[in-house]
Amino acid sequence: MTRVKGGFVTRRRHKKFIKLAKGYFGAKHRLFKKAHEQVMKSLLYAYRDRRQTKRNFRKLWIVRINAAARTNGLSYSRMMHGLKLAGITVNRKMLADLAVNDLNAFNALAGKAKEKINA
Repeated sequence: MTRVKGGFVTRRRHKKFIKLAKGYFGAKHRLFKKAHEQVMKSLLYAYRDRRQTKRNFRKLWIVRINAAARTNGLSYSRMMHGLKLAGITVNRKMLADLAVNDLNAFNALAGKAKEKINA
């Protein structure tokens, strides 16, 4: 059997990974093997971190809601329970935004939650 050389197909495949590795340090953006390893690892990080970002934002919102709720004499869990009892369905993202940008509106919600807990 005759020997088959890679030719332009291999070069095209290599160039694709080298292009994706643009900006990496040292051999990781020059040599195909190292570039391929790093690109595969980077894609794995990107996939994983798209999910972790959602977790991190939820944590941040909870911290902000808790801080604002405590100024009203409530803990985070009691505030959320009070809102549920009051039939107020505001997601954590919006509550955190109110806690940072519109404290009066947040205090009004906290007051309603407090009323329902005490009733």
